[in-house]
Amino acid sequence: MRTIFLFIAVAGLTCGCDQFESMSPGQKGAVTGAALGTGIGMVSGGSFGQVVGAGLIGGAVGYIGGTAIGNKN
Repeated sequence: MRTIFLFIAVAGLTCGCDQFESMSPGQKGAVTGAALGTGIGMVSGGSFGQVVGAGLIGGAVGYIGGTAIGNKN
């Protein structure tokens, strides 16, 4: 199961590089936060629900942080 998630994550990062450049700071923060939250949840050995929850929380926090940084400039 973890191999499938890892494969999907790598494929998404590889295919989405051009899209990442045209995103707003809030969107970039959401993608980065979701990826980090999901990765940390998987590494810590959490269940599927915990991993998804960590990704959602990481995405939300990343969006808020990215938006704050974007508004600061």
